Amino acid sequence: MTQDTPHLHKTYHRSKTVTVMFLCLVVFAVLMGRLVYLMVFQSEYYTMRAKELHERERSIKAARGRIIDANGKILADNKTVCTISVIHSQITDQEEVIAMLCKELGLSEEYVRKRVEKYSSIEKIRSNVDKSVGDAIRAYDLAGVKVDEDYKRYYPYDSLGSKVLGFTGGDNQGIIGLEVIYEEYLQGEAGTILTVTDAKGVEVAEEGEERVEPVGGQDLYVSLDMNIQSYATQLAMQTMETKEADSVSILVMNPQNGEILAMVNVPEFNLNDPYTLPDVEDSDSLSEEKKQELLNGMWRNGCINDTYEPGSTFKIVTAAAGLESGAVKPTDTFNCPGYIMVEDRRIRCHKVAGHGTEDFVQGTMNSCNPVFITVGMRIGVERYYSYFKQFGLLDRTGIDLPGEAGTIMHNVENIGPVELATISFGQSFQITPIQLAVTASSIINGGRRVTPHFGVRVADADGTNSHVFSYPVRDNVVSEETSETMRYILEQVVAEGSGKNGAVEGYRVGGKTATSQTLPRGSGKYIASFLGFAPADNPQVLAVAIINNPQGTYYGGQIAAPVVRQLFENILPYLEEMDYNRT
Repeated sequence: MTQDTPHLHKTYHRSKTVTVMFLCLVVFAVLMGRLVYLMVFQSEYYTMRAKELHERERSIKAARGRIIDANGKILADNKTVCTISVIHSQITDQEEVIAMLCKELGLSEEYVRKRVEKYSSIEKIRSNVDKSVGDAIRAYDLAGVKVDEDYKRYYPYDSLGSKVLGFTGGDNQGIIGLEVIYEEYLQGEAGTILTVTDAKGVEVAEEGEERVEPVGGQDLYVSLDMNIQSYATQLAMQTMETKEADSVSILVMNPQNGEILAMVNVPEFNLNDPYTLPDVEDSDSLSEEKKQELLNGMWRNGCINDTYEPGSTFKIVTAAAGLESGAVKPTDTFNCPGYIMVEDRRIRCHKVAGHGTEDFVQGTMNSCNPVFITVGMRIGVERYYSYFKQFGLLDRTGIDLPGEAGTIMHNVENIGPVELATISFGQSFQITPIQLAVTASSIINGGRRVTPHFGVRVADADGTNSHVFSYPVRDNVVSEETSETMRYILEQVVAEGSGKNGAVEGYRVGGKTATSQTLPRGSGKYIASFLGFAPADNPQVLAVAIINNPQGTYYGGQIAAPVVRQLFENILPYLEEMDYNRT
């Protein structure tokens, strides 16, 4: 060892000490820099995070926009209800809270205890509680029990227009009908209640509550007229009972602009209790799948969701196509021996003895099948099919309700002479009632295919319009000449023909009857229907009545035409008065 060794050791230790000190300074500088960064540049972020850890948030439902009829009557409104919740960390006496909630809400102890004892930021016990019950619970003033007021949908007329209006779920969102189609306007924006807690989750009283108020939805004004809807519903129910029918539908619309004044499908259901099956005694014994199937059936709107063979009301379409194409003129004559042969098929007329010699107007008045089969054969498959497209029969109507069914029609290449014959008088294909109403409207209103609809406008609570709806209209479906001729012919059907039971004293009414079989053939089940409109020279209202599977007499002219007659006898003077009052 040299004499320089001690010196080297001292130098080594000094260097090591300097290095350690340097590293410590670097680490300290980094930590200080990080601390400064967090305290200065990130202070707002971490303040918010700290605040969030000590906040409890509860949602406040927005008042849903109302649905208001053509005369300002409220069809769908809101009812103040309460949501009852508990915050575990804030409860000071669990047994007292459990006993009180069981008593006031009528819930089982097991159900309540499970939620009260659950460690969560907030636990909902029950929503849509009547306000009087919520007020009673609030009066106990028990720590950890929260009573928040919100809104529940309420329908003042219970079942009136149920399959049109639709209803909302527990979250206040639309489920079916207008409620779901116009959800974006009706729903509003939910609010919140924020409370601050300490580290143990107990509310800090001094901090109070911070509220973000909900924004109510907009009101929807519709063309549905509650008075007409109410009377049409009474007629439909009376008809269903007296004819022992499976169901009855009545549709009333303005053929000039597509506004729907009434849409009835009985039996209807209670909008304030939409999950109860009235005809099922023990629904709890049903499987969830079966119960949902029955509910879906109860909620179905037959006017738009279901198709059927229209029968002779479709002769309106065949007649219009024949006139438009030049295949037939009102003065053309035909001979009906009671049947017509199409290939090897003998297709009979409803009058077995036949109508003999008749012109086209008389053939329509008599609803003579051989006449319309002849017209259909004159038009021909390709040209007739082109009129289906021109009239809009192969498209949906675009009505503002969910689940509209489309027309079930043969492909053009599959239409032979027999298919053409049966289509000509309204069999072997299916359409919806709304499709029939819209197509007939275009034929009698001068040739304009309108879009059927309920929505007219949406407005704020003070009535100020925020949006006025407009709907497509397609012109030149038929010529004005064809439309005028069809109005005349259909007026004769009611004045002197098969639709005479639809005549209304003092008014010019046009229309067409129908009696069709339900599938499968030979089931012994029929559909009786009648389509009528008034005034015949300038139609302002069109109505369709459909009676499914009536017992006893099942001819449309005998049981469906009188329904529309009674409807018109009441609503035509009413509509005249309303127009007078509006002007």
